[in-house]
Amino acid sequence: MTVLTRRAMALTGAVSLTLLLAACGGSDDAGSKNSLTITTNSIAGGKNSAEAEWIEKWVIPQFVKEQKAKGVDVKVTFRPSGVEDEQYKTKLALDLQSGSGPDVFGIDGIWVGEFAQAGYIAPLDNVAKGVDGWDGWKQIPDSVQQLASFDGKRYGIPNGTDGRVLYYNKELFKQAGLPADWQPTSWDEVLQAGEKLKSVKDVTPIQLDAGTAMGEATTMQGVLPLLAGTGEGVYADGKWTGATQGVKDVLGMYEKVYGSGKLGDPLLQQEAKGRDKSFEEFSKNKIGILLEGDYFWRSVINPNGGVAPMADRDTAVGYAKIPAMNPGSGVNGQDFVSYSGGSVQTLNPKSKNAKLAGELMEFMNSPEAIKAQLAGEARITARTDVNNEVLANDPMLGFIAKEVLPVTSYRPPMAEYTQVSTLLQEATASVVGGKSAEEAAEGYAKDLEGAVGGADNIKS
Repeated sequence: MTVLTRRAMALTGAVSLTLLLAACGGSDDAGSKNSLTITTNSIAGGKNSAEAEWIEKWVIPQFVKEQKAKGVDVKVTFRPSGVEDEQYKTKLALDLQSGSGPDVFGIDGIWVGEFAQAGYIAPLDNVAKGVDGWDGWKQIPDSVQQLASFDGKRYGIPNGTDGRVLYYNKELFKQAGLPADWQPTSWDEVLQAGEKLKSVKDVTPIQLDAGTAMGEATTMQGVLPLLAGTGEGVYADGKWTGATQGVKDVLGMYEKVYGSGKLGDPLLQQEAKGRDKSFEEFSKNKIGILLEGDYFWRSVINPNGGVAPMADRDTAVGYAKIPAMNPGSGVNGQDFVSYSGGSVQTLNPKSKNAKLAGELMEFMNSPEAIKAQLAGEARITARTDVNNEVLANDPMLGFIAKEVLPVTSYRPPMAEYTQVSTLLQEATASVVGGKSAEEAAEGYAKDLEGAVGGADNIKS
């Protein structure tokens, strides 16, 4: 029995009769002429309330109006949710498996491969002919389209994304004799900057998320960007990456930060709220370099409402692209790398009104719709034309949109990924705890066999 089959069985078995009977998607009008349903994990007044209100108050009336102008009468029904992501995922999967479910729905990009392999979603152009000709594709960078792709085919439209960079404290850099416009071109240059920062009293030179207490942050804000910098991904050509040279190099970088180099704080990586503490320490000028996503800029150190606000953020904080291990050694021969996440909108392959559903999905990802969803907020979107407009007054987010998104990568959208991610976190924890990179890599590879169905599914 494959890992995917076991996962699908567990998914089905986890749903109670009550959930099975509850309506996540579909309606009494499902399948009738010009009738559509939309489902996302959002609900007005609850989880992702703004998204729910956008769909109900803007998307539906504007789409109905647009279609009416074409002489088409459309009924669109929004079926809200507002539960834990796994609960939403399980219910949605069951609905799709039974042949019902919404016409248009939102999923996390990391679910795409799992849903595709289970047959819950299909390549877009197989569902609604002509979607591949949508004019919006040319505004979404090829790198960002990875978020909604599987095996080289588009299964949805990316609905939003993010990017990761190296943040640094300009005042601490000045004290250490480092440039204010720092842009390292290799891992060695990052480590060299860390060595110079050791001269500044009571400062942790580098914060690189590690260990299991940091959870997925360790993988996304540490292991995966570094691995991309070696030219490798965690999954490629049907196999998971084992104790390859790239993995050993990544763990070697952790060894240099937390081992004899003493550039990072190993105890911080073991604390239950270590990541939150790292945010606080950075905001108080106690960390020199930190690898994080744009969330850190928007919601953590934002002087207006951030959880660890920095009044002088715009002048005191610098940001740089994450360098490959060496120039040109990154994935696709890149000099710089990043990792991103995000959500996807896609279509029910069994929709009775697939063509119209495709038009609704395209409409929801038009510039007008996305700007209506943002409601004046500066956030990175999947569309270059929208980013150029809404990020014009935020140089940092504009930097990510223009410089980082074109070189970013995405997590493999596979059911096994969660277990693999945990094993990678444990490998970094081993290094922080004193094991060598070689030992940690071998331990990771051994445990990986059980997570992905055997050695045949691993690239060494």
